[in-house]
Amino acid sequence: MLTRALCAWSVGAFAPTPRHRATITIERLSGAPLLFPTDLASFLDLIRQHGDAAYSLMFAYAGSHSLLLALFAGYAAHSGALQLGTLILVCWFGSFAGDAVRFWIGRRFGTRWLGSFPRLERAVQTAARLADRHYVLMILFHRYPHGIRGVAGFAYGISRLPCSTFLALNFAAAGLWSCAVVLAGYAFGQVSEKLMSDTSSGIGLVMLVVFLGLSWMLSRKFEQVVERS
Repeated sequence: MLTRALCAWSVGAFAPTPRHRATITIERLSGAPLLFPTDLASFLDLIRQHGDAAYSLMFAYAGSHSLLLALFAGYAAHSGALQLGTLILVCWFGSFAGDAVRFWIGRRFGTRWLGSFPRLERAVQTAARLADRHYVLMILFHRYPHGIRGVAGFAYGISRLPCSTFLALNFAAAGLWSCAVVLAGYAFGQVSEKLMSDTSSGIGLVMLVVFLGLSWMLSRKFEQVVERS
């Protein structure tokens, strides 16, 4: 009886909790832990454990104004996986640096390197046309349309826009974009938390996917409006 009681206690004491079952390892197969989480909560835990790498990744992706990743990062900040203030600053300076580099490339090399990339050339020409007429509004809002945000910096460099004017406007615009997108993801985290409980994490994941999908579609629609203007 005593032996059976000890066995039962040991199984109960070391049995994985529901949270740990999501990140169950494969040590019995290879001796190495599972590198990829199997649900959203585990993925947020992974971000929390590797915050420095997550911020570095966000800096790099903010350079291309990655809308969906910044939205998700805001959602992760609401969950406590990232610090909201630090995340906004990282996205701010990453976005500013990305366009500053593209501006330098456009000013240094002009348009001669675009001949082999017709789609890129079309997008740059669209951005340059808009910049000639409305460069202030263009710099403030070019980060939101899907196809223009990654190439507008080249167009500003090709244009006659003074470097100092571009840098000042670009710095302000990067801050606005970072605050708007990250806080939108953070606000979605607050709303989704009210609409679901811990037992409905699957619904929360579906809501997150739908939110990101709608954001991407809105970005594409914005691009079409800009191209027709």
